[in-house]
Amino acid sequence: MVKIEGSLDELRALLGRAERTVATATEAVKETKKVVKKTKRKLSEWQRYVKNRTNHIKFKRGPKKGRLDLAAMSKAFKRRSKK
Repeated sequence: MVKIEGSLDELRALLGRAERTVATATEAVKETKKVVKKTKRKLSEWQRYVKNRTNHIKFKRGPKKGRLDLAAMSKAFKRRSKK
């Protein structure tokens, strides 16, 4: 550990401004985020079914009231997709 003494202006001259280094680091991270982009894959038929709000079946009473009833949705999906 090194001890540095001096006025605030002298320390800033020696070490540089902290805000500037933080800003450059965040800019570098943003640039790399833009470069690395995942390719989107196609959603499965089930995922598209669940995404559609008209297909939502919800619990009407009890402790799960308002949540999606995935078991009932699954049954409806399987019945629907039979040809």
